Amino acid sequence: MSDQPRVRAELRAQIETRRAGIAAFLHEVRPRRNRLTNISIVSSAMAAVFVAGPALAGPPFTDSVKRELSLSSSANVWRPLCLAALIVSLVAVISSNLSKSQDLAARVTAAEVCSAELEGVMTSLQFGHLSVEEAIEQYHQCVSKIPFVEELPDRSRSPRGT
Repeated sequence: MSDQPRVRAELRAQIETRRAGIAAFLHEVRPRRNRLTNISIVSSAMAAVFVAGPALAGPPFTDSVKRELSLSSSANVWRPLCLAALIVSLVAVISSNLSKSQDLAARVTAAEVCSAELEGVMTSLQFGHLSVEEAIEQYHQCVSKIPFVEELPDRSRSPRGT
């Protein structure tokens, strides 16, 4: 394979395009991962708060709330709290399992690592510390770790007017 400046420039453009695809992926997936994690954490905490009073204080808690709110029965205190705890527990479980089923944390990490590795390949290629053949091999090794990241179209290679 040729080690001409034109070939190096084309490979650098390919790497930049791939890194742009990784950046777009991370821009989309990081907020989703963070949102699902935060929903799970907050929902779990809310479930604990809803059941803490009846679980820790027992009848004195429910009787006190019943009197303060002028309710007819202690069951009117603990039933809504338990229902609320059930609902937020379900939200926590669903958000946690959605995050795990999509393996968002691992995908984000793999994409971040690949982007950093590609930056290193590009820098080494640009300053002549890496042959084109070695750079291509490293490029393929890197992108094979992130098959879930779609490749953006390379606009510099697409025909004009289409």
